Amino acid sequence: MFALLAGLTAIVCYLLACGLLCHRLAKKQAPNKLLILSLGLTALPLHGFNIHEHIYQANGLDLGLFNILSLVGWIIACLHIAISSYRPMLAASLVAYPAAAIGLLLSELFHAPYKLLTSLPSGAESHIVLSIFAYSVLCMAALHAILLAIQNKELKHRTKSRSLLLALPPLQTMEAVLFDMIGFGFGLLSLAIISGFLTLDNMFAQHLVHKTILTLLAWCIFGVLLIGHYWRGWRGQRAIRYTLTGFGVLLLGFYGTKLVLELILHK
Repeated sequence: MFALLAGLTAIVCYLLACGLLCHRLAKKQAPNKLLILSLGLTALPLHGFNIHEHIYQANGLDLGLFNILSLVGWIIACLHIAISSYRPMLAASLVAYPAAAIGLLLSELFHAPYKLLTSLPSGAESHIVLSIFAYSVLCMAALHAILLAIQNKELKHRTKSRSLLLALPPLQTMEAVLFDMIGFGFGLLSLAIISGFLTLDNMFAQHLVHKTILTLLAWCIFGVLLIGHYWRGWRGQRAIRYTLTGFGVLLLGFYGTKLVLELILHK
């Protein structure tokens, strides 16, 4: 019962922060950074407690689809608050906080049929943790790319409603943050892939082959983007397209496989 209360309170904090930010931006006023980040910081431990109660069961770990959604949302919120503490990235609250709130809400409303993990091969824990963190960082990069696309459009077309720009840093800073996220996420994804091949018996087993192939494809897309950026100066719309394409492939592999196995095949 307390886990449910903590989760609902966290959702309220996330949504209240977004509401306050939207209100200030709609009036073309500078948002209250301290208040918005404080609401996020209030939500994080409550959300974290809720995740702990959902995942750690008496008979094992429940890493079902909706619990993973909540965990990824929590990590995204943590990353956003950490970045916003030293970068002018408050506008990302409009995507980070809702992602956390939606993941948390879904974990409360739904439960996928999932066989609890009671024992793991040696080193598998590191593979799971690295995979989840890599996905979370690259998800944040994709959300950031969407903001960058909106910023590009508003600057290019000089739209009358440019309130979002009040909370966004200059375009160069946005792109620098994007490639920092992609580089960090790519490194984590590389380690996750390596640890998977080292610790799991067969990464191309029937229930893993689609996930493995799509993950490797996403790794290649992000790798090409990083090479193109640092060697050829790729940026702007090309960087946005590569980021969203790479994450879309990763999303299909990460969640698509779990959705089919748990909600359709009930495995």
